[in-house]
Amino acid sequence: MRLQIIRLRIISVRMNAMKHIRKNVFRVTQAEFAVVAGVTQATVSRWENGVAPSLEEMQAIRSAASAREIDWNDALFFDDPAEAETAA
Repeated sequence: MRLQIIRLRIISVRMNAMKHIRKNVFRVTQAEFAVVAGVTQATVSRWENGVAPSLEEMQAIRSAASAREIDWNDALFFDDPAEAETAA
């Protein structure tokens, strides 16, 4: 059951949430965020246009935030950017 819930939540990753994470949390360009996440710039662009990151990609972003001592909350992936900022 937990796996099904996770899959449903992945589908609901919001494109604006990914752009918010890149621009306001990491404060980097798409190319720089691609390096952070271990993907291509084209993949970052797809995330920002509605393609959900995989669990592994989400973990890489989470780990990168931790390595940079960025306060992290997984709500950033799923919630409205303004709500997620409040939760973080």
